[in-house]
Amino acid sequence: MTSPESGSHEPTAHAAATAKDRARISARIAAIAESATLAVDAKSKALKAAGRPVIGFGAGEPDFPTPDYIVEAAVEAARDPRNHRYTPAGGLPELRAAIAEKTKRDSGFEVTPGQVLVTNGGKQAVYEAFALLLDPGDEVLLPAPYWTTYPESIALAGGTAVPIMTDESADYLVSVEQLEAARTPRTKVLLMCSPSNPTGAVYPAERLREIGRWADEHGLWIITDEIYEHLTYDGVTSTSLPVEVPEIADRCIVVNGVAKTYAMTGWRVGWLIGPADVTKAGINLQSHATGNVSNVAQRAALAAVSGDLSAVARMREAFDRRRRTIVDLLSDVPGFTCPTPKGAFYAYPSVKGVLGKSIRGRRPASSAELAELLLEEAEVAAVPGEAFGTPGYLRFSYALGDDDLAEGITRIQKLLSEAQS
Repeated sequence: MTSPESGSHEPTAHAAATAKDRARISARIAAIAESATLAVDAKSKALKAAGRPVIGFGAGEPDFPTPDYIVEAAVEAARDPRNHRYTPAGGLPELRAAIAEKTKRDSGFEVTPGQVLVTNGGKQAVYEAFALLLDPGDEVLLPAPYWTTYPESIALAGGTAVPIMTDESADYLVSVEQLEAARTPRTKVLLMCSPSNPTGAVYPAERLREIGRWADEHGLWIITDEIYEHLTYDGVTSTSLPVEVPEIADRCIVVNGVAKTYAMTGWRVGWLIGPADVTKAGINLQSHATGNVSNVAQRAALAAVSGDLSAVARMREAFDRRRRTIVDLLSDVPGFTCPTPKGAFYAYPSVKGVLGKSIRGRRPASSAELAELLLEEAEVAAVPGEAFGTPGYLRFSYALGDDDLAEGITRIQKLLSEAQS
């Protein structure tokens, strides 16, 4: 062995032991929780594969096939050698231009193609939006219930999520007063999602204007998730925050995608729209992270956003019918209180009236324990409110067939009719 003076880098026994004891997974990744919605969906599918007649209300995934004209566009794209090669990291120029046109058509928000960044699904758009804006210690105001991915993306980007609780008594809508009470010198971003996952709440234009002007007054950024923009009911319309408050547009990122509107969850095409300098920075990030989104999927998305909304209208009609059915059925479940959602395709009932009661020898003390009981005893999969920051609730997606929907909730009714104090 050479002496220390000779410059040897041979590790000492202590150094070798320290390296061996070091955690195998980085702290920031180890702290990230699995997606609760995908976990519930995977478990229900595994039970189905094992022969159990499980009905899954977990995943936010339309049961309709992607419209034929979109599929055909992908088939043609796969035959074109141009789509077998790398393309710009920010997205196909034709798709970025089409998304800009679609945004103007659907929400009245005028943007240039250079403000559009095409991403690998809406989740990548959400993560990149936070990554682009947050430095360690920055705070994000996060109205709850919130989509399960938001706080994890905030943490990965080095930020701190500050949940702001809402409930059914306020129609799951956050107020300016609540936001102001939560604001600190470290607050940089407000996350908004309307129509909402998991509650189906839709912010009225007047409330959006109040919130947008408050954010502008305090120099905050807003990330607004509009992926359910076309799924509203009872005459309610979804409005875009930068349209309602144009002065916030230079500090606003809009997240969207084709997954929900066009039944394209598996195609993995989303986008973010922001100020040109933010989008350019996002392209730089994506150029190292993933490069371009699949060209075949982008060509399919081009057909989707360039086409009319007739297929969307048919799906919305079915969702509306299922929405009314599930609210009626859930309202008849002993101990459940189910508000009527105005958008998206989720019902979010309070189940607090069931907790602590005896059901087949068990007393679920939380909505997570109740969800486990429903899966084991009724063979029905739902996502507990803990995943969305609000224990005491369950999320039911009604993006599944009418027969399964009715059968699943009927099973819950039967099981919980046995509940005893």
